[in-house]
Amino acid sequence: MAEARIDAETRTEFGKGAARRTRRDGKIPAVLYGHGTDPKHLSLPQLEFARVVREQGRNAVLTLNIDGKPQLALTKTVVTHPIRPYIEHVDLLVISRGEKVSVEVQLVVTGDAAPGTMISQELNTLEVEADVSSIPEQIEVSVEGLEVGAQIHASDVQLPEGTELRADAELLVVNVVASPTESQLEGESAEADEAPAAADSAASES
Repeated sequence: MAEARIDAETRTEFGKGAARRTRRDGKIPAVLYGHGTDPKHLSLPQLEFARVVREQGRNAVLTLNIDGKPQLALTKTVVTHPIRPYIEHVDLLVISRGEKVSVEVQLVVTGDAAPGTMISQELNTLEVEADVSSIPEQIEVSVEGLEVGAQIHASDVQLPEGTELRADAELLVVNVVASPTESQLEGESAEADEAPAAADSAASES
């Protein structure tokens, strides 16, 4: 994973009002913690940090320039606004080179299962441990040729070299089921059409 460099400023004002002012200035409120250090309240450049997240994902490794001093950090939590397209807050973890960290990595299903099957992806991320210099951006899970009834658990996922599983090995990641037949789909459609009619009939009788 590439390492991004970002200038960070120390924040001296806290609370919702201060956070709003920080965002109005085009910056993101952030907190840096870990390794037994006191939490540091920072502000990050909004556009630059958003670009890093787009390019590297939510486990981005950063070299923060804080008052002229470099600090290596891992992006732990990115809180986005539920409606508007902007980042509200970021939590950063102090890390050191050569250190291993536990992170949630995106799972991507690849390949085509056997004809007549449908893939049910039960997990979107998987907790793993990796060196801070080689955190995978995503982990591929192949379903190529799998038949109905096949299952892939966390222990079955092929992890990149140097990456270790930290999630429960028995967690179900992918379940292969039979595709619904045309008659089943027609039956579901008919039931959906009948439901409003039945409700209208009951209302008229009352």
